[in-house]
Amino acid sequence: MPLSYYACANCGFWQRHFAPPDCPVCTDTRNDLPEDGWRFLPEEEVRATHTGQARQVADNLWAFTTQPALGLAGTGWLITRPDGNIAFEAAPYYSDDMLDRIRELGGVAILAASHAHGYGALFQLQRAFDPVLAIQRDDLRMTKAFRVTLPYDDVLELAPGYTLHHVGGHYEGQAALHDAPGRRLFCGDMFKIDQDETGRSHSISSHKAFHKDIPLTHAELRRYRDVIAPLDFDAVLTPFEYAPEIGRSQALAALDEGLARAPGVKRLPIEGLA
Repeated sequence: MPLSYYACANCGFWQRHFAPPDCPVCTDTRNDLPEDGWRFLPEEEVRATHTGQARQVADNLWAFTTQPALGLAGTGWLITRPDGNIAFEAAPYYSDDMLDRIRELGGVAILAASHAHGYGALFQLQRAFDPVLAIQRDDLRMTKAFRVTLPYDDVLELAPGYTLHHVGGHYEGQAALHDAPGRRLFCGDMFKIDQDETGRSHSISSHKAFHKDIPLTHAELRRYRDVIAPLDFDAVLTPFEYAPEIGRSQALAALDEGLARAPGVKRLPIEGLA
């Protein structure tokens, strides 16, 4: 069988393979196994059954999502810049219309992601735009669907004011992108933001594994804090949520609360965090 692209029907993780024997995201403790066994969707099937949309959520910031939901149903973020757009994380799949919209917005010059839960269809953006693709070295084992052209260690400046920081914790190679001009932190899964049906954020938490409520250690929380404390930001973005209600002070307060008690998952109301 020729090499082809396959998406895990359970989590949406893409592999370029002959016939995937399993899914490395689902077999990891941070995700659940499918109840009814493995099912892998060839790209042609996903293309025929899925579409998507693009919407502007803030100045110079666009969100790309896939319908119907595929896997973990993440969001692909696009930061538009005169000197070349930056895509961080990826939608689970990009329809032709979605790719055309990206072309209208100037394409993608730089591509990166926080960790495997945010990879989505990175391979499509690489295939369509041939950007620089940066992934922290400890997560290279998860990148079989695309080719990393710029692995890095702890800190990587993608462009003036746009810097990747290795934070670890939830995943060994997890990284956050600080968008200094936009005063935004693309935090990966450092935080889980719970939102109501209108998209307004109401609670924040940190996990090693969301589905099983496995907590992070104090050392992992402390590394999060050490990395983000020097950064200025007024909004947080995960691979799933845009949270303009959460800035640096709320993020640090949530980490300080976790460091002040025994490890455990606790969803903290945003109201009152400072």
